[in-house]
Amino acid sequence: MSTRGTIKQGLRRRLAAASALAMGAALAVAIPTTADAAAARVDNPYVGAKAYVNPDWSAKAAAEPGGAAIADTPAFVWMDRIAAIGGTPGAMSLREHLDTALDQGANLFQVVIYDLPGRDCAALASNGELGPTELDRYKSEYIDPISEILADPAYANLRIVTIIEPDSLPNIVTNAGGTAGSTDACATMKANGNYEKGVGYALHTLGAIPNVYNYVDAAHHGWLGWDSNMVPAGVEFKKAATSEGATVDDVAGFIVNTANYSALKEPNFKVTDSVNGTTVRQSKWVDWNYYVDELSFAQALRTQLVGQGFNSNIGMLIDTARNGWGGADRPTSAGPLTSVDDYVNGGRVDRRIHAGNWCNQSGAGIGERPTSAPEAGIDAYVWAKPPGESDGSSQAEDNDEGKGFDRMCDPTYEGNGRNGNSKTGALPNSPVAGHWFSAQFQELVRNAYPPIDGSGENPGGGDDDTQAPTAPTGLTSSAKTSSSVSLSWTASSDNKAVTGYDVYRGGTKVGSTTTTSYTDSGLSASTAYSYTVKAKDAAGNVSAASSALSVTTSAGGGTGTGSLKVQYKNNDNSATDNQIRFGLQLVNTGSSAVDLSTVKLRYWFTPESGSSTFGASCDYAVLGCGKLSLAVKSDGSAAGASHYLEVSFGSGSLAAGASTGEMQLRLNKSDWSNFNEADDYSHGTGTSFADASKVGVYTAGALSWGTAP
Repeated sequence: MSTRGTIKQGLRRRLAAASALAMGAALAVAIPTTADAAAARVDNPYVGAKAYVNPDWSAKAAAEPGGAAIADTPAFVWMDRIAAIGGTPGAMSLREHLDTALDQGANLFQVVIYDLPGRDCAALASNGELGPTELDRYKSEYIDPISEILADPAYANLRIVTIIEPDSLPNIVTNAGGTAGSTDACATMKANGNYEKGVGYALHTLGAIPNVYNYVDAAHHGWLGWDSNMVPAGVEFKKAATSEGATVDDVAGFIVNTANYSALKEPNFKVTDSVNGTTVRQSKWVDWNYYVDELSFAQALRTQLVGQGFNSNIGMLIDTARNGWGGADRPTSAGPLTSVDDYVNGGRVDRRIHAGNWCNQSGAGIGERPTSAPEAGIDAYVWAKPPGESDGSSQAEDNDEGKGFDRMCDPTYEGNGRNGNSKTGALPNSPVAGHWFSAQFQELVRNAYPPIDGSGENPGGGDDDTQAPTAPTGLTSSAKTSSSVSLSWTASSDNKAVTGYDVYRGGTKVGSTTTTSYTDSGLSASTAYSYTVKAKDAAGNVSAASSALSVTTSAGGGTGTGSLKVQYKNNDNSATDNQIRFGLQLVNTGSSAVDLSTVKLRYWFTPESGSSTFGASCDYAVLGCGKLSLAVKSDGSAAGASHYLEVSFGSGSLAAGASTGEMQLRLNKSDWSNFNEADDYSHGTGTSFADASKVGVYTAGALSWGTAP
């Protein structure tokens, strides 16, 4: 396949027999011991879960050099045509998979729902069997039989996670007319509405099963990361999620990077970096995108989707099966400062020719292993696309699966409008989409990051590493709000390599990270929490816990009397240049929605000398810059606050518990003379969002948050 550029009442069900296989699962933990516990609806289905390992895929992986080390990793089962439901040569039926999951003692089963009419209108390699108008067949011959199987009481103790129709809705946003990558097929699907209707029917039908958790595909940052795409995508997702009887309550969350290669994190540069006055966003690789990796995109998209009306507890999944980009060529620092392109290209770990390239990418590697709750807002890292399954054939091949030949899988092709007319970077000699591609699997293992045991010079040779990393030290809180705590610590050391850290709150694991920082969110105001951190390596060795750190969250409601608060972060690495750059986000801490047309934000500053007129710009806003009005006004001669930037919202409402998401703002004087921000009233130095008592929130003209100068 290609990717481009209410909680329901749990039903009492009998506990199915479960005899454990020797096969383990990376997400394995304790299994519920009663039918009631197993059937209970949970906020994040991955926490406390043992995930199913697909024996069909596992056997193929174990037969490859180095593959035994990851053959017991849980990955999604793909229902990519009607015949797959009943089983095809070499692949079990859906019911056989579910029965095997029970035999393994698993309580989490993952399946991709992927057979829409006119499927994948922008990529021939993953076209499907149903024509553009065959919505009734999709319902009666595909979704209904799947629903009947999943609803069998025998499987009531499984948390069943679905990915709903990869690529479909994002194609409607970007490839259905007016762009270089548009296709007639996508225009047809936009006109007939069958993508939205099909997704809505799948959400409604499967969402009626109490133990099913639906996650809608949301492309990746190199596809929807521009403001012109991201906000319309949220509108499109909401449209589909309220079609054919579906509601937002049928959506547990969204998944990004399905079957794609976009890096989880770009560690060597940030989107806010500049080189000789040119921002990273202006580099050819980033191309004015607002995101450079999947984690930042997923977290921002989640905020935007909540703003669109999806439930505030939705979670995000990130497919990390093939975005590791390790091996000897993995950069360890940013590139040279000779130009912004040199800086980005020399430091980016994603080594594709173009971020729009999606087919069997050369040089790619296995990414993070499946992990539950690794970061704020992220339900799990998952393996949606099982490594070793081809994205498409490198030349035309007859098949009975409805899959065509796409030149983006041909390594000799010069590209198209969706990849900037660049070479494809595809591996040669690839088979039809979904078929086993041994050469690709072996390359993914060699280039894995974090590295895989036995994947070095002697793949499959095993690893007798039994030495645990040293315990993290210097655990401290770098920032806190009324609902979050940001932690940082000193890196651990290991005889080979530290691959990550697990963060514990009160003895319970709350997340994992590959860096030496983590933000724990969803906390209560004025409450003390105790944290420890453990380091881990690729062999599974875990360090002793760090010394415990107690942190008390800030008081709720800030200094105001209303239900709104504002958070601030500094986006400017110089306090004496010719611009003031910062980010704000408005948070509704109350129990009811707030009319944004009544709200104004004030950021106080002094211009020092120079021009007395100003320019104010919105570089990016999750809500869309078009929904903001900016004005600079004089405020007398108060110390550090002779002027303020006022931010107004034209319309809309902010739901209870929701945030506007980030608004990246910028100020300059008309003559572009320098500021001195150090003494500005609202200026802060924190580079992560934190409650800002010196930025005012005015509701209907009255100060409701913050302290005015």
